[in-house]
This record gives sequence, C-alpha cells and structure tokens, in this order.
Amino acid sequence: MEHAQEHEACPEQTQRYCVERPIYNQELLQGQLHRRQRTPQTLKQKIAHSCRCTSKKAKSHLYSFLPILKWLPRYPVKEYLLGDIISGVSTGVMQLPQGLAYALLAAVPPVFGLYSSFYPVFLYTFFGTSKHISIGTFAVVSMMVGGVAVREVPDEMISLDYNSTNVTDARDTKRVQVAVTLAFLSGIIQLCLGFLRFGFVAIYLTEPLVRGFTTAAAVHVFTSQLKYFLGIKTSRYSGPLSVVYSIAAVLSNITMTNIAALIVGSTCIVLLLIGKEINDRFKKKLPVPIPMEIIVVIIGTGVSAGMNLNKSYKVDVVGNIPQGLRAPTVPEIQLIPAIFVDALAIAIVGFSMAVSMAKIFALKHGYTIDGNQELIALGICNSVGSFFQTFSVTCSMSRSLVQESTGGRTQIAGALSSIMVLLVLVAVGYLFEPLPQTVLAAIVMVNLKGMFKQFGDVTHFWRTSKIELAIWVVAFVASLFLGLDYGLLTAVTFAMITVIYRTQSPQYRILGQIPDTDIYCDVEEYEEVKEYPGIKIFQANTSLYFANSESYASALKKKTGVDPCAILAARRKAQKRHAREIKAANEHRKKAVLKLTNDVEASVKHEIANDDLPVNGKFADSGVQAVSPDEHEHFVETKTNIRSLILDFTPVNFVDSVGAKTLKSFNSVADYKRIQRSWCLCLHCLL
Repeated sequence: MEHAQEHEACPEQTQRYCVERPIYNQELLQGQLHRRQRTPQTLKQKIAHSCRCTSKKAKSHLYSFLPILKWLPRYPVKEYLLGDIISGVSTGVMQLPQGLAYALLAAVPPVFGLYSSFYPVFLYTFFGTSKHISIGTFAVVSMMVGGVAVREVPDEMISLDYNSTNVTDARDTKRVQVAVTLAFLSGIIQLCLGFLRFGFVAIYLTEPLVRGFTTAAAVHVFTSQLKYFLGIKTSRYSGPLSVVYSIAAVLSNITMTNIAALIVGSTCIVLLLIGKEINDRFKKKLPVPIPMEIIVVIIGTGVSAGMNLNKSYKVDVVGNIPQGLRAPTVPEIQLIPAIFVDALAIAIVGFSMAVSMAKIFALKHGYTIDGNQELIALGICNSVGSFFQTFSVTCSMSRSLVQESTGGRTQIAGALSSIMVLLVLVAVGYLFEPLPQTVLAAIVMVNLKGMFKQFGDVTHFWRTSKIELAIWVVAFVASLFLGLDYGLLTAVTFAMITVIYRTQSPQYRILGQIPDTDIYCDVEEYEEVKEYPGIKIFQANTSLYFANSESYASALKKKTGVDPCAILAARRKAQKRHAREIKAANEHRKKAVLKLTNDVEASVKHEIANDDLPVNGKFADSGVQAVSPDEHEHFVETKTNIRSLILDFTPVNFVDSVGAKTLKSFNSVADYKRIQRSWCLCLHCLL
C-alpha cells in the first residue's frame, strides 16, 4: 500500500525491476528438460497423409481456391451494397479512359485495353482475396508488354496476310499476338508459382527496389507518350537506351509538332491537374472524387467530333472500336521461347505490385490476404483472359485508392466496374472513336504524377539507409538505361549482393554500461557509457557463418586490443633478440677473460723480473669486471590488463560449423592464458 501511494504521489518516478535466477548453460538445461517423444513418419506415410481426402479437407481447399464461396453467402447487403455500387461506378468511370490510354503503352489498338479492363477484373472477383484492389491495366506492366511487342514486331515489319476487320494493319495484328501470348505465359508462370506455394518471392523485391524500378518505368512511359502528345510520327524503341533514342527522335522531329494536338493535350493536362488538386484538398468533403478523366474524355471526344480534328487538323484519333466481344482464340504458342524471360519478369513485377497494395489495405481494414492465392488469382486473370485477347494486367494504384476511398467494401465493387466497361464494349464504344490520342497521352502523363514524386525517396533514404539508397539508385539507373526487363534483373541481383555485403560487413561494437543501470550500449557512441575495468564486451549485429567468420575474428582482436598470436609473436621476437644479446655478451666476456689472462701472464713475468708481486691476488690496473647474465634478462609483459572477454550473442540468429570452429578457437584459451595467467571467456546471449 505504501508503495502504491508513493507511486501515485510520484507518477513520473522511474520504474524498476529485479530478476534473480540461477545461471544456466546448455548442459544444465538439457539435464532438467525432457524431450517429447515423436514417432517419425516414413515417406510412404507422409505421401499417404497428404493424398488423403476428407470432406473437411476438400471443403477447405475449395474455399481457398474460390474465396467467393466463403464471403458471398455472408454478404451484408444493407451495409455494403450501396458503398460497393458507388465505388464500382467511380472506379469503372476511371477504368474506361485508362484502359484506352494504357493500350497505347502496350502497343496495341485501344479496344484491347477495354478487353483487359473487363475480363481480368471480373475473374478476380471469384479468385482474389483482397477486397479493395482494382485489377486491370497499369502503366508499368503495359509499358513492359509494349516493349516486348515492339521488339518482336518493329514498325518496319509489315505483312499483308491479315484480316483487316479485326485490326488496322498487319503490324498491329502481330503485336496483339505477342501481347496476348505474353499474358498467357505470365499467367501460367503465376499459376505454377501459386500452386507451388511460392508466394514469398515478392519479399525479394524490396520497397526501395520497386520504387526505383517504377520511377524509371514512369520515365519510360512519359517519353513514350511525348509523340502522341505532340502529334508527331516517330519510331517506337525498346531495349537498352530506348529512353535516349525516344527523346532524340522526338527532339529531331520537334518542328513537325501538330499545334492542334498540342493545344488539346495541354488543355487536358491542365484540367486533369486541377481536378486532382480539388480531389486531394477536399477528399473528406466530397462524397465521391470528381471523375475528371472521363470528363476530359467526353469533352475531348465532343470537340474532336464537332471540329473534325482528324481530317481538318491531322490529329490522330482512337479510330475503330468494334462493338461486342471477340470469340476466344488460342494464343500463339510458338512465340513462347522468344518471350519467356520477359513473361517471367512481368509475372513477378505484376504480382509484387498487386500483393504490396493488397497488404496495405488488408492491414488498414483488419483482414488477411493469401499471397499464394493472389498468385493463383492473377495467373487465372492473365492466362484465361489471354484467350479473349487481353494483355498482362496487375493492380492499379490510382484506381485501388479510388475504390477504397469511395466506400468499396468487397470484390463486388470490382465486378461492377468491369460491367461498366462491358456496357461500353457492347453498346457505346463507337462514340469514343473520334477521341484524340493526345487526350489519352495527357491522361497517362498526369497519372504518372504520383510515381514522379518518388524522386523524393532519394533524400529519405539518404537520411535513413545508404544501402537502401544504393538499391533505389541502381534499380532506377539500370531500368532507365538497360530497359525494364534487364533493369529489373540487375536490380534484384544488386539487392541480393547487398544482403551478402551486410552479413559480411556487420557492425562490431564494444559495449559498456550506462551508469546505475543494467543497460549496455556502444562505448564509441555515447560519452556516459563506461566499461568495467578488465572486462571487454564484444557484439556483432549479424549471424556468424562461413562468409564472415574471419572478419568476426579479426574485428574481435582489433576492437578488444587483444591478439594472442600477435602478442606471442612479439614475445618470441623479443626473446630471440634477448638471446642474441646474451650470446653477444657471453662472447664479449670470453674475449675479455682471454685478454685478462694474457695480460696477467705478461704482468706476472714483468713483476717477477721487477720483484713486484700482486697484493692478495689482485692487480690495481685490472679494469675488467665479470658480466652477470641476470643483468640482461628481461621479460615481455602483456600491455593489456584485460582478464575477461564476453561475446554478446543477442543479435545472432544462427551459427554454422565454420562459425562454431571460430568460437572454439576463442574458447580454447590456451593462447590467452599464455599471455595472461588469469583469463576468462564468456559467451553471453540475452533471451
């Protein structure tokens, strides 16, 4: 009671605790604990158990593969339906112009962007686990698809064997085939990874890597849209240095700019920026965001049709948008060997972006997502959609934010947005045929605003982590100049190298005690931290294994100032020098004795001749004295006064056999005891 009253009187008093327990080691613990008895299963039993099918297991697998069966029967209509309808309509209004615009990035006619905004979105409703992300066309993936299509079918490759009722020319036909096959193959890769439970692959695409990569992709997208925005004709480039070639091509043809297209595009950019600024500032007051993109599309289509911009001012327009849906066709399987690497990159990037966005919303709204099921869902969206002429899709950041902010609660919102696109395809698609391509380019450019803001990551990572800054810069520079496919591979490789570098170059510290506490910190970091006399506490912030065991040993010797090998080598060197000095002194003494003997004999003869005998056996002029070897003996003493060395293993996760041998060499204290008789080594781990 007194303690409680005292605590109430002094609420800011520092709290204390006291823990007393015996000191344990592994042998003592093993003696007090008893292992559980487990009967190991044979391989045959494991296979039989995994293949055993029960009704509960079948139901669980069915619900996992088709999540809609789990949440749809329990869908609260009164609570969720209105929000899903508003969200679906808002997202669909946004999805329509983006589908048309991102088809230009994929180097295919705009109608295929509408196909890609319908089939995959509708399929995700049945197989996806995220309630808020919007699946469909996205700038980065569309740009990667377009790069492959342009590489495989360049502008100059024109063939006459095509059906003009489907696409405008043979080049577009072949590019559609490449894009569709790419979607099919990337979907198959995602399905395989999902069934093999490889959902963890996304962790290797760290946030700095993804942000650097997407920032470079934004630059690629922006430069690819310049020719549509300015209304000039240039070739489309892909591969290494494609950005440089694209900018050079635009600048060399800048005098051919279509003034009408430039005016229309600039007006659209201004309207879109104003609309986005209003939505950002008044998002809490607006029931739904202002759909500036569809407004701009409607205005641009009306102006183009009214002024006949295509014929009067040579402004390129969207052109033919076939009504209805296409019959399913099989992708061109023979293209798979040429595009496999690109499909793998698109599959991983697409999944990484989708699962990252899904995790953000899941954390915010308190539910969980299944990474492996997300892989399966995206795989089905891409592979099945490819039979209906769609290109690769993933999660759109901007549409997902709109879908979540406008009250979307379940996947019903995504299904409603896809139905809106379907209505355009089967009923009113022809109304958008006069839409200028410069309007679509303006929509794409403005939607890149959020990605260009990622340049601010440079200052953020500079303050927080230089290694993450290096990952961001390498991902950006490599993706910018080598292309998105090779750039991604380079960035992933560099990120893995940084992991190796971190484990091989950890931080080594000597710990000291904060006065009047049991807290230990780096003595080089804080002035108040003091060391115990004669005790060194050494800590490394990484695991101990084959790659860093040597650096660990050298850092231990350097930080503690105790290197038994160096000290013993110095002692042996000093002892050899001392032995040489004794040997030289002995030789000097022998010569002196020999000389003394000769001098004595000569003196005796002389004294006998002169009757001058020595007094008490001594001669007054004898200046030679005997040299005692004890006078030259000296010992090399250890300069350090350290008697105890503590290795703090608190941050260590694992130790391999090489690391264990390194520790054994420390634990064998014979060398240490040879340099100092009282020596103690302790391995300490705080649990």
